[in-house]
Amino acid sequence: METVSAALLLFLIMDPLGNIPVFLSLLKPLPKTRQRVVLVRELLIAFFVLLGFLWGGKYVLEAMHLRQESVSIAGGIILFLIGLKMIFPSPEGMFGEGEGGEPFIVPMAIPMVAGPSAMAAVMLFGSQDPGRMGDWTLALALAWFGTALILLSATYLYKVLGTRVLVALERLMGMLLVAISVQMLMDGIRAYLNSAS
Repeated sequence: METVSAALLLFLIMDPLGNIPVFLSLLKPLPKTRQRVVLVRELLIAFFVLLGFLWGGKYVLEAMHLRQESVSIAGGIILFLIGLKMIFPSPEGMFGEGEGGEPFIVPMAIPMVAGPSAMAAVMLFGSQDPGRMGDWTLALALAWFGTALILLSATYLYKVLGTRVLVALERLMGMLLVAISVQMLMDGIRAYLNSAS
């Protein structure tokens, strides 16, 4: 997988456009000056969590005696479910109702930006081709930067695009994610069958 393709996949998984309404509702009770500080903090936490999974994921897989194929299949299933939720969202949002107060780590950093599918994807990159860790780190940084840019301009984008356009874009991203997840699942099954024979 190329660096740009990996960055695009991670960007789709992070789903910044779909997260705009949820982020705005979570930050709404906070003073304007505090909103940006909290958002930057949560984005940085998400980035370092994903970086940790990218660089340390291979060792976790080895310690748990998990094969790359199982991570690919599990990642494909998780991506498929997230893609379906993006296409057919529930009224309370993807991760349910949030608690009151200032958000810290949950739910903004984890699981909204650094969710299970993003963690599985970066672990998969690192374990499948450990010789390209620099490329995977660059892909993660590009995806994170694009996500951060969109979420930091959330108020402006929400006013300009409106709810209908954001929902349409999220559903389009969901369709792409479902297609990517099916490919990931088939690749994992193919790799497992090849190693078993």
